Amino acid sequence: MNAPAPAPIRAMIAPVTPLQQNCTIVWCARTLKAAVIDPGGEVPRLLAALKQHGLTLEKIWITHGHLDHAGGTAALKKATGAPIEGPHREDAFWIDQIEASGQMYGMPDARSFIPDRWLEDGDTVSLGETEFEVFHCPGHTPGHVVFFHREARLAQVGDVLFQGSIGRTDFPRGNHAQLIEAITTKLWPLGDDVAFVPGHGPMSTFGDERRTNPFVADDVLKARA
Repeated sequence: MNAPAPAPIRAMIAPVTPLQQNCTIVWCARTLKAAVIDPGGEVPRLLAALKQHGLTLEKIWITHGHLDHAGGTAALKKATGAPIEGPHREDAFWIDQIEASGQMYGMPDARSFIPDRWLEDGDTVSLGETEFEVFHCPGHTPGHVVFFHREARLAQVGDVLFQGSIGRTDFPRGNHAQLIEAITTKLWPLGDDVAFVPGHGPMSTFGDERRTNPFVADDVLKARA
């Protein structure tokens, strides 16, 4: 009997900022090359975590341009030189507002930035010897993207989907219908077994949300159709 193959990636969640946003450090298990997804703030703590696990930061990935997800991006790049990938360019107007938002929400160190690479639906991003798929999932913000590792069955969904809820759509250029469409046509086809890290709160699986989420459960959407 063959032993199971080792997982291609590993990940740890590091909630940051007063909004407890789920920043995630994910790394290639073979090379220890890491990406920080959504460094909203507390950059020294993120750098310490990278050092503690013996990781080399290779990429900074951004799901969307809101302050709590992207406010520490510029500082992390300055400290490491790692390139910034994401979000989709439709979120540029949110990134431009980061410094003003930081002043309002008590995060004065937050800075705007220009990504080294804007991402599009269908792109891939590499990390060490592995890669993630990119899905453009607008609705919470117009340029929101999701990162998905097919072999590991893991998605980082930002503020698209939560355990028992979905992202807010009352911000500028939010769109509830777009968000529901993105969840049901981009995420659900990936499989019920996919575990996801939301932007806030506990992890869940797409299957659990299809059964129980009061906003996007299959039965709920069928009743509204």
